[in-house]
Amino acid sequence: MAGMAEKLTGEARQAALATIPGWTELMERDAIFRKFVFRDFSEAFGFMARVALIAEKRDHHPEWLNVYKTVEVTLSTHDAGGLTQKDIALAEAMDRIAGLEFPGEDSSFLGYPA
Repeated sequence: MAGMAEKLTGEARQAALATIPGWTELMERDAIFRKFVFRDFSEAFGFMARVALIAEKRDHHPEWLNVYKTVEVTLSTHDAGGLTQKDIALAEAMDRIAGLEFPGEDSSFLGYPA
C-alpha cells in the first residue's frame, strides 16, 4: 500500500481546487462537497456503481447519500485529517463519469439542485 497522503495546504490546495469547479469546500470538515442531479434513479445509481469501482481500486471511498435522482458526495481523506490529492483525483473522476451520463448534451446540470 502506498504511503499516507498529505493534506493540501496553501497554494497547492488552491491550485488543486481550481481543477474541480462545482465542488464546494466544507471548511468545518476540511472536505469538498458536490451535489449531482441526474434524470432518474437508474442514472444516479449507475453513476454510483461506476464510481464505486474506481473508489475500490484506489482504496479511497466517498461519503455519499442517494435520494432518487440526486447523489450528494463529500470527499476527505480521513487518514490525513483533511483534503488531499486523493480527494481531488476522485472528484475529477466523478465529474468525468457524470458527464458520460448525458453524451452529447450540456452537462451544466451538475451540482445544481433538483
